[in-house]
Amino acid sequence: MAAIWAGIDAGKSHHHCVAIDESGRRLLSRRVANDEPELLELLTAVLALGDEVTWGIDLADGAAALAIAILLNHDQPVNYISGRAIHRASESYRGEGKTDAKDAAVIADQVRIRRDLHPMRIGDETVLDLKILTGRRMDLVAERTRTINRLRAQLTGIFPGLERALDLTNTGPPIPLTGYQTPAALRRAGRKRLETWLRNRKVLRADRLAETALEAAGRHHTSLPGEKLTTQMVHTLAREVLALNQQVAEIDKAIEARFREHHDFEVITSLPGLGVVLGAEFLAATGGDMAVFGTPDRLAGFGGVAPVPRDSGKISGNLRRPRRYNRRLQRVFYISALFSIRHCEDSRRFYERKRAEGKRHIQAVLALARRRVNVLWALLRDERTYEPLPPTAPAA
Repeated sequence: MAAIWAGIDAGKSHHHCVAIDESGRRLLSRRVANDEPELLELLTAVLALGDEVTWGIDLADGAAALAIAILLNHDQPVNYISGRAIHRASESYRGEGKTDAKDAAVIADQVRIRRDLHPMRIGDETVLDLKILTGRRMDLVAERTRTINRLRAQLTGIFPGLERALDLTNTGPPIPLTGYQTPAALRRAGRKRLETWLRNRKVLRADRLAETALEAAGRHHTSLPGEKLTTQMVHTLAREVLALNQQVAEIDKAIEARFREHHDFEVITSLPGLGVVLGAEFLAATGGDMAVFGTPDRLAGFGGVAPVPRDSGKISGNLRRPRRYNRRLQRVFYISALFSIRHCEDSRRFYERKRAEGKRHIQAVLALARRRVNVLWALLRDERTYEPLPPTAPAA
């Protein structure tokens, strides 16, 4: 019996599986419920077709979590192929239609012919928890940003001066908006009363915040249309922002507590700019197993900080940013590089050297991020923490 390749087009309630042989001929095409008994029946049916089966799937978690767990628990090799790659590959197959069966067949055939797919593994429990926690944090931060933008829009409609004066992305400025939303209300309160009100709510630098708010109120004496209803909206949105701030703070504590249990916590957080949250996101994006990538070059390519050549004819040395990469990991590398420029002398010197060479800001930061991938890789390989090099003494 020959080798078999099976592709699974994963769905929320049902999956579609297609199995092919080495010539690409379909041996099985079946729609199964996303339920353990039916998935086990599918596994038995596919295993009966050949001695060795290689599986492919287009989701790495979520709706496909049960199918992946069953396959891995039965020692089946499973490869992940992204939906974008499937969509691109589908253009080279016959027919313009799109069905679950066709997508599953494309997955199976791509797993058969491609050699660049990474096998999926049973993940570390800590890394899986961090993936869930950091994913939840991203959702909360995105919702907080949307709420702050809505709050700014409403506040601009009745009190534009205060909207300009307050940085609502900080924790303190939204607090006065839960009690005072109009210039008249702030003027009636007065500085002493407003300052005491803010201090009772544990606002840092309550005196400065009160002064800023009252200065804005002193320049605005016109009541605008819709002020009464907008005032209620500002009050509600400000309270929502405070609630989201509290949720983000709580999940940050949960992330740190779980991240500290990982054996690479000290190594990862020792690299300047790569703190608790970004370090946890690094583990969530990579799985924490550097052996999967093999080399730091592959890790840099996966994170989108390694340029790829675009040569043709007489043109050589033409580099461009990659199109296929993990955007979440690129964000980790890029933001940590930005932070390191502020807090690490070596990173700042490297960045300034790249700028002096004529690179734009983003290019210089990406070049720094690429270099830091090599450093992080070496730290994880050697299981040691980062130590800055001592300054070299000038030669006599």
